[in-house]
Amino acid sequence: MFSVHHFIFFPVVSLDHIKRSSRGSTAMEPVSAPRDVALICFTSGTTGRPKGVAISHTSLIVQSLAKIALVGYGEDDVYLHTAPLCHIGGISSCLAILMAGGCHVLIPKFDTKSAFKAIQEHRVTCFITVPAIMADLLYYARKDKISECKTVTKILNGGGGLSDELINGASRLFIHAATFSAYGMTEACSSLTFMPINKPELEEPNKLSNQSEGVCVGKPAPHVEIRIGRDDSISSSSPMGKILTRGLHTMVGYWGNNTVDTLEPVRNGWLDTGDTGWIDRTGNLWLMGRHKGRIKSGGENVYPEEVELVLSQHSGVAKAVVFGVPDSRLGEKIVACVSIRDDWRWVDARAEHQGEGKEVSSQILHEHCRIKNLSRFKVPKIYYQWRRPFPVTTTGKIKREELKAEILACMHPRSNL
Repeated sequence: MFSVHHFIFFPVVSLDHIKRSSRGSTAMEPVSAPRDVALICFTSGTTGRPKGVAISHTSLIVQSLAKIALVGYGEDDVYLHTAPLCHIGGISSCLAILMAGGCHVLIPKFDTKSAFKAIQEHRVTCFITVPAIMADLLYYARKDKISECKTVTKILNGGGGLSDELINGASRLFIHAATFSAYGMTEACSSLTFMPINKPELEEPNKLSNQSEGVCVGKPAPHVEIRIGRDDSISSSSPMGKILTRGLHTMVGYWGNNTVDTLEPVRNGWLDTGDTGWIDRTGNLWLMGRHKGRIKSGGENVYPEEVELVLSQHSGVAKAVVFGVPDSRLGEKIVACVSIRDDWRWVDARAEHQGEGKEVSSQILHEHCRIKNLSRFKVPKIYYQWRRPFPVTTTGKIKREELKAEILACMHPRSNL
């Protein structure tokens, strides 16, 4: 483990142009190249094969300025690298701290013991998380009887929203930390929107998961423009559609065959994020889910993230993953894989139970969805109790297609409703 205290931020230049004088000597003349490719960063590949995203110098700079302005990074900050530098979240936050003149603390690989040791030894003030990292930190703190981390003042979460349980746990552990949620993607050079979800001066954390029409992910950063594009598969009366973005933050293109494809990803200046959502009257973006992950059941559109959000609100559910499987009548049938909490037990559909105490079953979850006013066509038809850790990427995102393939290979439903 080591810390880095001093950096030099170089201006954006290209040294590709070499001029030769009349005397035959060689001289290099720096040429400004803000939209040239600075790096190629690969996507996590949750919906398919990872893609190489070509990102410009300008994109990295405007993203850093946004994080400095909205999260509040400064020269007094000590930043712990919890995210790998091969992913856009880790890269963009690293560059933001570099630009702000803060201190960097690096550990070879994230694990909770090393993270807490670094926080204590170096008086870490900020770091970034994904829900899996936050859950691991809170679990370790409980197990090791760590009650408070007073030096941390800023936490930026991405890669999926934090549950109410994680928000409450983080506010108790990191008592002086302002926690922000960010929504973004590699193709947009990290964060598109930001939202404060827990500030020390607030008595209670903001509740983000009590809406059935998606998850609020906040407002666009100053350099980001977002609009909702029409989707022919969605009713014309619905405010939902494809989330499109444009601005200096968007990628140059995808890398392939030793060249950058600048035509296919961005049309008419707008990048299709691949997500579906809507914008409310106050300008907040609400995220429904991935367009590719959308389930078509009985002619209706179902977004797995919406169903997962409702299921996770049950006290006995630790995690839920939802997807569609082929069905001759409905087109696709909704399946839920559910991981239950340690002190709860799964009750078989045929067993006698009262639905009281710490029990979870297909029927109990079905009734839970009804109470939460989830539309009938969105309620899962099949439930599985999942006893192993869910397959995830290095940034903690669920590999939904991998899980779906495993279920299809050994389809044996526990209950049909």
